[in-house]
Amino acid sequence: MSKVIYKTEEQIEQVRESANVLSQLLAEIAKVIKPGITTLSLDKLAFEYIQDHGGTPAFLNYHGFPYSLCISVNDQIVHGFPSDYVLKEGDIISVDGGVNLNGFISDSAYTFGVGAISAEAQTLLDVTKAALYKGVEQAVAGKRVGDISAAIQEHVQPYNYGIVRELVGHGVGLHLHEKPEVPNYGKRGSGPKLDKGLVICIEPMINAGKAGVKFWDDGWTVSTVDGKLSAHFEQMVAIQKGKPDVLLNFEEIEKVLSKR
Repeated sequence: MSKVIYKTEEQIEQVRESANVLSQLLAEIAKVIKPGITTLSLDKLAFEYIQDHGGTPAFLNYHGFPYSLCISVNDQIVHGFPSDYVLKEGDIISVDGGVNLNGFISDSAYTFGVGAISAEAQTLLDVTKAALYKGVEQAVAGKRVGDISAAIQEHVQPYNYGIVRELVGHGVGLHLHEKPEVPNYGKRGSGPKLDKGLVICIEPMINAGKAGVKFWDDGWTVSTVDGKLSAHFEQMVAIQKGKPDVLLNFEEIEKVLSKR
């Protein structure tokens, strides 16, 4: 979309309903991720869950994307295809999904550990998720996109991780991708102004090694250039005065994970 679309309070509530379906779906996925299952089985679960709850998968057939979820394992950063790949102990898996509910779009991602993961992988997940939260704190009316970007970058840099530059967060709500772009690096006080009624996805994509990316011949999958792990977390925020209105948080997912 070429211009920023501001939402009314009513529209934001509709986007929140879509986000609630997606949040519950990601919690359902959290219940079944374990060694021995295929990533395609997660996609099937998502397709059925979204339809059963009155929505359609926002990713399916988006510019020809053939699945309901993007599933990116280990060194895949984003946009990976679900497949017959069998998850094994120690893998990390980014599950990125979207729901279209009555014409209102939600979009979120969470990176899960499969079984017991290495300390190195766990640190990458923890830092990436914490960077997301640092970015979300800045998502209030009167700030600028660069305030979000800089907060993420400042949190990640001490760990010498690679911050992906080719892929960014974005506006969302009436379309899957709207203006403005929300990079994960930048300068405070720069970029488009954040005004009330804007709904954005903030989504750090952080590599354990180099920042560089490799685009696959399938036209979608993006992986790290050095084969090292990558993590990806994404939340939706409606811009309001005073404090961020997080439309999709990870509480339901983490409730499930805490019991495993």
